[in-house]
Amino acid sequence: MKDINVDGYGIKIMLPKAISHLVKLHSVSNITANILKQEMLSLGGDVAVARGALTGQTRKTDCLLMGTLSQFNRLHDKLARQPFGLNGLARELSSTLDRYQQDNFILSLGKYRLNLARRPQIMGVINVTPDSFSGDGLYQNSRFTVDSSQYIIDFAQQMVRDGADIIDIGGESSRPNALPVTLKEELARVIPVIKTLARKITVPISIDTHKPEVARAALDNGAAIINDITGLRNSRMIKLAAQHRCGVVIMHMRGMPQTMQIDPKYDSLIDDIIVYLDTAIRKALDGGVQFDKIIVDPGIGFGKTKEHNLGILKYLSDLKVLGRPIMVGPSRKSFIGKILHVEPQERTFGTVSACVLAVKNGAKLVRVHDVRAVKQALSVLNAIDNA
Repeated sequence: MKDINVDGYGIKIMLPKAISHLVKLHSVSNITANILKQEMLSLGGDVAVARGALTGQTRKTDCLLMGTLSQFNRLHDKLARQPFGLNGLARELSSTLDRYQQDNFILSLGKYRLNLARRPQIMGVINVTPDSFSGDGLYQNSRFTVDSSQYIIDFAQQMVRDGADIIDIGGESSRPNALPVTLKEELARVIPVIKTLARKITVPISIDTHKPEVARAALDNGAAIINDITGLRNSRMIKLAAQHRCGVVIMHMRGMPQTMQIDPKYDSLIDDIIVYLDTAIRKALDGGVQFDKIIVDPGIGFGKTKEHNLGILKYLSDLKVLGRPIMVGPSRKSFIGKILHVEPQERTFGTVSACVLAVKNGAKLVRVHDVRAVKQALSVLNAIDNA
């Protein structure tokens, strides 16, 4: 519109007519469904409902609302004057569409400020474990000990030089069937590293743990983000995050690492993940965590089959409805190995491909082992998008 010199006021009026949305509502009454259909039809949109909702054979139905942003805005005005709880639905619809279009994310993490609107951010993975699925567990390296961690410090500093915006440190493997690590052992693995690294690098440190005690010690020694694979299920973790006003990554996982890959099934993959994450976000907010500190992660590889992981990447943009920046961690995961028939250390090209697609579909952060390769690929993607 600007290229053909459309008036600024005209652009403001017409732009919402050029943006289309599909909005799915779960389990609404037939009365609500039929009112929605009538109202959207009157505006030039439509609503798909179950056949039984029209014939009276069912009492509730899911709905798929189809229309432009302009039509949804006018629907809001109509529903706000309706009975049967439709005024509340109007507010929820408006809020949902606002969250979906939110894109200017700024993460303020103490002295750190990450501008996710400018470009996607890269989280570099540091596994202080002997049994990482990816084969990069630095705890097994002969040059690394808990008392003398120079090797891992050098490793992390090289990651930052390669383009890492965040360094994520974990001391307990979360690979399928991984055995739990004691609190004492996990603290001994990660805290000396975090304490030293916090003085050596200029990017924020994330602690990959589901134990509140480990998270607290990490935050006290310089970490700025809690990356919790259990999605803040532990109320003590929520309280800790609220007290420290730190960043939090809320991830979706089915079960725990010991059980998550036992015949994972979903009623509706993306819907189930969204509901899980939305519930976790609400619980975190109720516990005092700030909305603008939250990052969501669909949990690629955590209780998912190869087909589930591919579906997440393909339909990742649906998670934008949560209104928080999306992080994905496809790095060296088994679904890449199943496609390419290669071992973890040979999955760099597959990881790069998955990261580029994820960012194109709405991811604002990627968690990877191969920082330099991913950084170069995303730099090219960013140049194309801004051409």
